[in-house]
Amino acid sequence: MARVAREMVQKTGIDIDKLVDMLVRNAAAELTTYYYYTILRVNLIGMEGEGLKEITEDARIEDRNHFEALVPRIYELGGSLPGDMKAFHDISACPPASLPKDPTNIKAMLDVLVKAERCAVAGYSAVCNLTAGKDHRTYDLSLAILHEEIEHEAWFAEFLGEGPSGHFHRTGQGINRNSPYVSKFLHP
Repeated sequence: MARVAREMVQKTGIDIDKLVDMLVRNAAAELTTYYYYTILRVNLIGMEGEGLKEITEDARIEDRNHFEALVPRIYELGGSLPGDMKAFHDISACPPASLPKDPTNIKAMLDVLVKAERCAVAGYSAVCNLTAGKDHRTYDLSLAILHEEIEHEAWFAEFLGEGPSGHFHRTGQGINRNSPYVSKFLHP
């Protein structure tokens, strides 16, 4: 399977090694963001922090789902994940979404969250631009992730007072709530 998928993508003129590298780096960003968002969410306390906790949790779970959805495509294209977690962390497409020095500073926390989402939006936009009209499977997957990353960015930007985004918080439970665009790529 990997050979055929790889050959089909190469025939379109896409630099397959560049594409796989982009996907691996984005997968690293998703997994590390999942980790760092866990720390951020735990520290969202008090009256201001509690309001952010639920959407941070939604973004955290969806970033994990993005990682899970990316891994099969990486391997389908003949790529692989690094065997060393630290090396994987260090090649992330986005800088770590680390806890600010003062974890009670909600504005600083929001700055971390929105910067992480803006980096992700840029990363998936680049993959979509590279694969549009050429690699339909990777494009579809990246576009689905991009939709969710844009919503995450909008949620956090609204908390920063950057204006209304038109995006609404999701309701429901499980797959009906998290990853509405990416869920078709996840295997139960």
